[in-house]
Amino acid sequence: MKSAQQWLDEYSVSHQNPTNKFIHWICVPLIFFSVTGFLYSVELPIKLYGNLNLNLAILMLVLVIVYYSLLSRTLWIGMLLFSVLCVAACYAIAQTGVPVWAVSAIVFVLAWIGQFYGHNIEGKKPSFMKDIQYLMIGPAWLMSFVYKKIGIAL
Repeated sequence: MKSAQQWLDEYSVSHQNPTNKFIHWICVPLIFFSVTGFLYSVELPIKLYGNLNLNLAILMLVLVIVYYSLLSRTLWIGMLLFSVLCVAACYAIAQTGVPVWAVSAIVFVLAWIGQFYGHNIEGKKPSFMKDIQYLMIGPAWLMSFVYKKIGIAL
């Protein structure tokens, strides 16, 4: 298995253009959120807390956090916190009566348009076209910058 640093270094190769990087700071978290929202919309008949049922987002995010924990002894903590924020945002949206899947669909489409626009500027294909695992590396790549800024080692 590649180390977290190897994945991040390889991902960085197709993310050098400042405009593409900026777009990624917006679109990657939005895509992560929208996928969480799609999965959040699939409820299972198990009560967790109050009126929150177990849903596919919670189950899948447990697996995602396990994946990140295998990559890095610290990176998974930031990804866990971001995942919790995404689930909380989905919960808040659901409380308004607006379908979470509908918000997620709009965000997903717009964010991917942004991603492909950024890669068009970059002049390189998105990394996930080489290896699907890069879809999991994009959020970690951004989190690694946050970690570097606040002095936390991967």
